[in-house]
Amino acid sequence: GLRRGSPRAAEASLKYFLLGSFAAALMLFGAALLYGATGHTDLKGIGEAVASIGQPDSKVNAALVVLGLVLNLAGLAFKVSAVPFHMWTPDAYEGAPTPATTFMAVAVKTAAFAVMMRVLLTSFGDERLMSWGTGWPPVLAFLAILTMTVANVIAGRQESVKRMLAYSSIAHAGYVLVGLVATMRAPAEGQASVMFYLLTYTVSTAGAFGALILCGSRGAEAVSYEDLAGLGKRHPAAALAFTVFLLSLAGMPPTAGFFGKLYIFRAAMGSELYLLAVLGLLNSLLGAYYYLRVIVFMYFREPAPGAPLAVPMRSGLVTGALVIAGFLVLALGIAPGTPLAMALGAVSP
Repeated sequence: GLRRGSPRAAEASLKYFLLGSFAAALMLFGAALLYGATGHTDLKGIGEAVASIGQPDSKVNAALVVLGLVLNLAGLAFKVSAVPFHMWTPDAYEGAPTPATTFMAVAVKTAAFAVMMRVLLTSFGDERLMSWGTGWPPVLAFLAILTMTVANVIAGRQESVKRMLAYSSIAHAGYVLVGLVATMRAPAEGQASVMFYLLTYTVSTAGAFGALILCGSRGAEAVSYEDLAGLGKRHPAAALAFTVFLLSLAGMPPTAGFFGKLYIFRAAMGSELYLLAVLGLLNSLLGAYYYLRVIVFMYFREPAPGAPLAVPMRSGLVTGALVIAGFLVLALGIAPGTPLAMALGAVSP
């Protein structure tokens, strides 16, 4: 890793490398099985071959297709940090420098979800594989419930703000999975809600980690709750920026995160996934606890006796990025219609 002298960073790097290699091997093996079953390596060709299963002249091996789907789902679940494939995430995020953590939490996760949505809807979009009884939606629904619940419960018990944000990113993966399940009956609305949610998640999470960089002191990027105590008085601008991003991650109006969750849950309701939508809403309320806890420490707690005084890192680049991210969070919360309409236009036939 970038911190070769840190035992924690070395452990996180090794864990990410080993588990990441295992996940990549699963996906590669799954791709090989799909090629053997369908004779195609392109997603559209695989989808056409899968759709032909059951026809008299079809030579596609259905068992290999199902096994290939399962292996690819397992590999992609690792990439998006879905429970129970999430064990690497907290250690890797905490052990890496905060800029690297931001990249993993935003770019890697968003790209992995884009790949997951493309693979599932293009190669496995046949109505038999998208049905509740015989397809992949119930598997994703189970992963969504497990991911949201486990991550939110554990996040509330963390004392490291950086580790809390790591579990927060896992919980948000669960919300995105809800939108993917909604594509079962409402393909356009489900895909658009996922795209919009990933946009709001990207700017909010990048902003939150950026604020963490600004609030921390050099050599002590992994800030604890106690380190943030009284930050509202010691550095009002950094505290305000952090508050905006935390409220967005919690789904509070008038931030982008509110409409991101609203569209996800609305897509679930439109697909008659009422239980999934209710559980998602309850988990969202549960997640608000640990976000608001940070805000309470910043504005309503005095610094602990003997605690080091947090000296913000003076970085014009970080400050500029925070200003842009904060503007986007508020703009998407005030006028979400345009990006959502663009997302719907992109996925509509």
